[in-house]
Amino acid sequence: MTPLHLSHFTASSCLGHGLEATLAALRQHHSGLAACHFETVRNLDAHIGEVAKVDDASLPASLAEYDCRNNRLAFLGLQQDGFSVAVEAAVARHGRRRVGVFLGTSTAGILQAEQAYRRRDPASGALPDDFIYRTTHNSYSLADFVRHVFRLEGPAVVISTACSSSAKVFAAAARMLAAGLIDAALVGGVDSLCLTTLYGFNSLELLSPEPCRPFDAERNGLSIGEAAAFILLERAADSLNANDVLLLGTGESSDAHHMSSPHPDGLGARMAMAAALQAAGLQATDIDYINLHGTATPSNDAAEGRAVAALFGDRVPCSSTKGATGHTLGAAGGLEAVISALALRHGFLPGGVNTRQVDPGIPIQYLTANRESAPRRVLSNSFGFGGTNCSLVLGRAG
Repeated sequence: MTPLHLSHFTASSCLGHGLEATLAALRQHHSGLAACHFETVRNLDAHIGEVAKVDDASLPASLAEYDCRNNRLAFLGLQQDGFSVAVEAAVARHGRRRVGVFLGTSTAGILQAEQAYRRRDPASGALPDDFIYRTTHNSYSLADFVRHVFRLEGPAVVISTACSSSAKVFAAAARMLAAGLIDAALVGGVDSLCLTTLYGFNSLELLSPEPCRPFDAERNGLSIGEAAAFILLERAADSLNANDVLLLGTGESSDAHHMSSPHPDGLGARMAMAAALQAAGLQATDIDYINLHGTATPSNDAAEGRAVAALFGDRVPCSSTKGATGHTLGAAGGLEAVISALALRHGFLPGGVNTRQVDPGIPIQYLTANRESAPRRVLSNSFGFGGTNCSLVLGRAG
């Protein structure tokens, strides 16, 4: 594929709001996970990655019908690192019909529906009149909200493929740019905490009672997080700075092995990684770091490890940053693409947080501490329920 420029990006998670806070936490090998006291949750033995001050964020009066936790988190994220200014500049360059919106989410504003359900009419069971499904709970509400924030008139798409959602948006946007339908794309993902995911993953016995430990020999489950990550994708100019970051390739697969368990040998993961390398015109030896999906569940880490080992052996340094951020579900691909971009721009490899003893049965080079290095090309993995997989290859321009 033709490389695309990540001309601007930002991310907000439990590590903090914006790139400076995110980078500082990664440099300090810090985790933002804390014991779960979210909303009405009580006696749930789990740690979560909650973004600070989401409930304090307020939407413009003209967008009041979109008010829900997910859109408040999105709006908070858009205000960081001058990202809104960058989007407006792109609109001025290309026009409102030539900037597309491609965002990933898994549950969107479902918390709004959960809260509305508590207030249903005791006689009829009807939901309250102030609950607007279309602009809150509906998956498309995220893209519709962002589109209205910037008064955009181009294509707007939400991809909801579980935990690969906001990685797959890069591939969708790249196809539309290649087809000439748009000149820039606002991509990324937003997923916010809700009771459905917390209790749902708990019912699957996938939540760890402690901060998650990806690829640890005694890993025992994941930690749910939330995040907003946004990236502005544009065609690369003839002259770029050496530290500019490019999207070099995307790879997607669907192995459909099981609704909630990965293929034991990571077949779909391996297919996605191989496809991303092929799209970038690279070999496995060209990759300097892999940001693993690394959820810290026994089966997921083992399957991904087998897939990585089959393609890369133990040559490439790898880590999962979910020990720092938690698993942000539909926002994970976008958040970890931004983290990979920070690694490229600032010349370091983030070590996995919380992992005490790397599983000796997974033959990869897993980093438990930061490594000062200057990667030129990195691979970022995102794999979701149902066997929907996506890998991204990012690289420095110089």
